[in-house]
Amino acid sequence: MSPAAVSGTPLLRYDFLMPIRERDPWRLQYFADVGCPDDVFIATDDADGYRWNPAHRWVYNKLLIAESQGLECAPHGVDPPHYPVFSKPIINLDGMGVGSRRLSSAEEYALARQPGHMWMTLLEGEHVSSDAAVVDGKMRWIRHVLGLAKTGGTFDYWTIEERRRPILEAHCARWIESFMAGYTGMLNIESIDDGIIEVHLRFADQWPDLYGRDWLDAVVNLYASGTWHYPQESRETGFSVVLFGPHLREYRYPEQSFVDEIAKRRGISSVQITFHEDKPASAHAMPPSGFRLAIVNARDLQAGCLARSELARHFGVAVAQSP
Repeated sequence: MSPAAVSGTPLLRYDFLMPIRERDPWRLQYFADVGCPDDVFIATDDADGYRWNPAHRWVYNKLLIAESQGLECAPHGVDPPHYPVFSKPIINLDGMGVGSRRLSSAEEYALARQPGHMWMTLLEGEHVSSDAAVVDGKMRWIRHVLGLAKTGGTFDYWTIEERRRPILEAHCARWIESFMAGYTGMLNIESIDDGIIEVHLRFADQWPDLYGRDWLDAVVNLYASGTWHYPQESRETGFSVVLFGPHLREYRYPEQSFVDEIAKRRGISSVQITFHEDKPASAHAMPPSGFRLAIVNARDLQAGCLARSELARHFGVAVAQSP
């Protein structure tokens, strides 16, 4: 699909322009060498997913996502009948969980009420990010990633799972078939306790190197030909280890040779330095409890955590040791 063909929208000129459209320079490493026809455009960003899919952009409305599953929910202004509930922006394309919080009482709700926000059933359990390949409203492939959450909307690391999740997969397949007729492409689905909380018209661009060899070629073929060819059995566990630092500080990049040396180590797949050095820290959209500095994708969790510790020393931040 050409973005210029969608509702007369002009082609936007990004600093990094290629068919697989990536806004974050630290993730270009995954797509720079992937062959893609010049007239096929693949979103890795929610703004592009929204712009290029007018018939399905409604999925970015999280109130509609909750309603589609029969979960209790309403905009702020309609009081919850009981507590606790979970509050968040109804639409938030760029924010990394900014504005989301648990509300435990009517008093907390009264203080948190604001336009454009909603409350919904508080789902508690595992927070899973799933990438699904969809052909004309039918799910053809899915892979799950489990986040180990920390406080304040941050994650210690994500596990790219080898295992299947039959209950979640059945729910996602039914939901896609019910609500995504006519859609062909990738979907990223976030869920808690097998309940869908967010849907994105893209895949997660944080860990495509951990899905397996030739996976990105299959994604390109999906958008180019409307077919999916990638073995569901091709699975290997991986880890995406995240380094956060404190807010109210300005950070500088490490030497590229230092980053390259870490990326070449056994068990390491890639390293991302995840901020713009030429922008003030306050201009980055980050969770309230931390400023994301780096991500280490690894096949071995201990190797990933060791690399994170070395990056933490460079940035002068403390990091808790993970297994």
